[in-house]
Amino acid sequence: MNALLQDAAPAGGHDAPSPVSPAAATAVATGHPSVRPREVPPALLDALAARFGAAQFSVAAAVREQHGRDESSFAAPPPAAVVFAESTADVADAVRLAAAHAVPVIPFGAGSSLEGHLLAVQGGISIDLNRMQRVLAIHDEDLTVTVQPGITRKQLNEAIKHTGLFFPIDPGADASIGGMTATRASGTNAVRYGTMRENVLALEVVTAHGEVIRTGTRAKKSSAGYDLTRLFVGSEGTLGIVTEISLKLYPLPEAVSAAICSFPTIEAAVRTTIQTIQLGVPIARVELIDARTVAMVNAHSRTTLREEPLLLMEFHGSPASVQEQAATVQEIAGEFGGNAFEWATTPEERTRLWGARHNAYFAAVQSRPGCRVISTDTCVPISRLADALLDSIAEADASGIPYFLVGHVGDGNFHFGYLIDPDDADERARAEQLNHALVYRTLALEGTCTGEHGIGLHKMGFLRDEAGEGAVETMRVLKRALDPQNIMNPGKIFAM
Repeated sequence: MNALLQDAAPAGGHDAPSPVSPAAATAVATGHPSVRPREVPPALLDALAARFGAAQFSVAAAVREQHGRDESSFAAPPPAAVVFAESTADVADAVRLAAAHAVPVIPFGAGSSLEGHLLAVQGGISIDLNRMQRVLAIHDEDLTVTVQPGITRKQLNEAIKHTGLFFPIDPGADASIGGMTATRASGTNAVRYGTMRENVLALEVVTAHGEVIRTGTRAKKSSAGYDLTRLFVGSEGTLGIVTEISLKLYPLPEAVSAAICSFPTIEAAVRTTIQTIQLGVPIARVELIDARTVAMVNAHSRTTLREEPLLLMEFHGSPASVQEQAATVQEIAGEFGGNAFEWATTPEERTRLWGARHNAYFAAVQSRPGCRVISTDTCVPISRLADALLDSIAEADASGIPYFLVGHVGDGNFHFGYLIDPDDADERARAEQLNHALVYRTLALEGTCTGEHGIGLHKMGFLRDEAGEGAVETMRVLKRALDPQNIMNPGKIFAM
């Protein structure tokens, strides 16, 4: 049972959800409600100040507050100090100093995480990696690139555009590559190009002892020992801090075409998506936006999209293959009442359409000033998408909680964002009830509680529900072996 919930057993095989508060989640993350954040001794702060100087070390309240908040709805005390790392040696030295005092370290990237990943729930220091933005090597003949973790996906693609290659993983926000690696991110292109798991070849990692290790190579395959690269990808900073990443690149497609299509119902849009995938159409992106979210986007971005359920699609390939894919999808959509196809073939037109999609989160937040978002991130086998989505929409509509809905539905991943008044305990409780019901529905359909955002602080109990106590204990064994002092982003993924 989710550790944050109270027991109650309805029919259906999963325990009934109960509300969860930020305080309860933080209590679980610290290991026990009475556990307090670990103290950071003055000797450590003095040592960090001596090693890094004023240009790379700060205990200023404003700096600490900035590094103690992400896009989640949770709140926790800020870190005691911030180190601005500029090299792998900086990270290693900071970790060694912290380890000598058994003080937690929390890596910080773009700050766009949604599940409380960077909150200092057990105290400690934040290691900001944003100054580590170099492209270290481009091997265009091998379709690979090696970068530092602070570079963002947009910066990376700008740096390599002269090669005719691109990095396709697009989680929406301009997240850092290090953060995307830590959370095993994916996004709009995953249906064709996969997730970070499939696109990270090798890593350089600073361990909990301050040792620098390398995992993997730039070769396309290997059978050499344990796959440590996959162990660190998705570990959310709990096993080590990634300081270099080698990635796969892809040729820019010869032709790209984007299209939007409106539907009379959400179900019609979902059925179109399912049939498109099951027929093997190699569509690059297919995104769902519900009618209320389209209205929010129109108000925010000053667009004139039809305020009906919408699929936003993109096709990559040769001119002939793109035309064939698009014609097939248009025919499928027509069978389900799809209409008002709008095509975009120029970069400017495609940017306009995708800009509207990427701004959906900000449009929703703007629609209710002062709100915070409780975001869901479930993913199901594509054949069960309609089963998961339609019942969840009905529950959300009945709740009275404002929400938005977007989805990378080509791979069965979708997101509700419940827009709550952070000072209204009842609204938060109802939103969490919706989230819990959605997760349990997803698990019953053999899906996952998180397709791309990660576990962080918010979904710790759901991980146990999904994987089982035996699997979670195996994860704890790995954590204890690699981080015996529990200093690497403690209180995330599971309690120790």
